Amino acid sequence: QVQLVESGGGSVQAGGSLRLSCVTNAYTVSRYCMGWFRQVPGKGSEGVAVVTTGGGSTYYSDSVKGRFTISQDNAKNTLYLQMSSLKPEDTAMYYCAADFCQSGVAGVAWYGGREPRYWGRGTQVTVSS
Repeated sequence: QVQLVESGGGSVQAGGSLRLSCVTNAYTVSRYCMGWFRQVPGKGSEGVAVVTTGGGSTYYSDSVKGRFTISQDNAKNTLYLQMSSLKPEDTAMYYCAADFCQSGVAGVAWYGGREPRYWGRGTQVTVSS
């Protein structure tokens, strides 16, 4: 059974940093690719960062590359997103998600289609200018 619980969101000024956490279970960490997505009201979700099963490879959207780092601690069954040099346009609800995936030079393809099948409830990040 997949369980994903995010935390670590909050309000920060532009240029600041936050670290998001997603606590899951060993079943999820060992079986699925995991990623962070974000969404603002009225828009579709945006894939921010993905780590493949076991932490083999990482992928980032162009909008966060060089500023965000995805990592996972398998001993703690926890996925992280370290966010630095935050910008007001990073303001969104951030979700942790998981599913089977295929990865390669073109990026990540999720088993469930355009997005992963399993999602947490999200944590809000607000960046003020």
